[in-house]
Amino acid sequence: MTVSEAPRRDPIEQARTLLAAKPDGLIEAVAREAGVSTQAALELLPPEQRLFVAPERFEDVWKELATWGTVLFLMHTPDIVLECEGVLPVGSFGHGYYNIHGDSPIGGHIKAANCRAIYLVDRTTAQGRRACSVQFFNESGEVMFKIFVRRDDSRALLPDQLKRFEALKTLFV
Repeated sequence: MTVSEAPRRDPIEQARTLLAAKPDGLIEAVAREAGVSTQAALELLPPEQRLFVAPERFEDVWKELATWGTVLFLMHTPDIVLECEGVLPVGSFGHGYYNIHGDSPIGGHIKAANCRAIYLVDRTTAQGRRACSVQFFNESGEVMFKIFVRRDDSRALLPDQLKRFEALKTLFV
């Protein structure tokens, strides 16, 4: 049997196997290795670790996140993991974007219409710590950006933000 004749492994099954071997693995890394979208890999997590929110709730979710105070805004691409701490300014729609401006290092223009899914993700990291985030996905099943519950100096999740994260689970399902 030649290499081209060898049976190909189903990418979803490969992602499932990778997650089973390392349940705290970075979802983006699992997705890349298995050849699936990040959203497809995320969907393989147990339901208690991920909760879908309809993309039509984009502005409602954003406005709620804007009440959390300083958050960790993260963008993870194959080339960079960009982290920025700041308050999320409430935005407005115009010219095809959700425009956010204010007294914060987080600002710009989000193509909210490209958001196809929002997930509340609650997992344990490779360091054994709980991590809570709100992740926005595009039509390709890739992460547009993530908003994380911040940590204090001892690396514990900020209690007020954690409480607000837990409340999201009931507000937007």
